[in-house]
Amino acid sequence: MATTRGRLRPPSSAPSAGESVEILARGATWRIEQILSGELAQPVEDRLDHDEWVVVLAGAAVLDVDGVEVTMAEGEWIHLPAGVPHRVRSTARPTSWLAVHLGAGPAP
Repeated sequence: MATTRGRLRPPSSAPSAGESVEILARGATWRIEQILSGELAQPVEDRLDHDEWVVVLAGAAVLDVDGVEVTMAEGEWIHLPAGVPHRVRSTARPTSWLAVHLGAGPAP
């Protein structure tokens, strides 16, 4: 099996509005993404059929996780089990995330 390498994009490359997602690595039932967030026009809603672990690499965000407000700062991470409703309410521009999807099929 061949190895792969890469480099995370700097937070400064985040879009001014919305999100940009780059798949860094993937397997049959997992994937790792870097998400760069700009200002959000509206909350980003999600309810995944797989677990997600996400860490804020730079910036900050406010989430609703199953009705509970969660404020995340640089270095903080959260595990979101499959089926738990969550949404990103706001982000500080720019925000860089690393997301690990476990039990996920191929990326959309």
